[in-house]
Amino acid sequence: MEFPELTGAPIEVCFRPALRVCRGKLVSNHPRGAEVHAGSYIRERRIVIDASLRRDRREFERILLHEIFHFVWPRIGNRRRREFEALIAGELRGGVAGELGWSAEWRKNALRHTQTPRRGRHWREYLCESFCDTGAWRWSGGRHAEFTLSAAARRERRRWWDRSFGQQALPV
Repeated sequence: MEFPELTGAPIEVCFRPALRVCRGKLVSNHPRGAEVHAGSYIRERRIVIDASLRRDRREFERILLHEIFHFVWPRIGNRRRREFEALIAGELRGGVAGELGWSAEWRKNALRHTQTPRRGRHWREYLCESFCDTGAWRWSGGRHAEFTLSAAARRERRRWWDRSFGQQALPV
């Protein structure tokens, strides 16, 4: 797996056992909440990853890439975010199913079953997760059970990615 070139201040990465999200907070070894692989704290420049991922290098790298892209998303500027939004909105209008990771897929599925206003909070969260999953897919290579987006849609995302970023270092 290759990693993209990054530019910006260092990001701390730490491990905690049995990560969950409970009432909007990332917790470790907590009896309640939804299991998660990781969480990012953008302002603190810190990523917390579930310690169990140390045993699976490929999955660890995919999850780490996804979390790194949470630092890229706010730094790519409105133009690129709007271009990505247009790409994703086109997919939804075209009935494209699937995604490039579970974090985006469950949000996409939830959007389809609600009357969430376009550009509302749920839409913006989905866009961010889709961007992060797309970045992780772009750089992780290979196959994964969570890569459920059609080959044609993946090609379009790859084209967008390469047009938008080329070989330049990504801002974190």
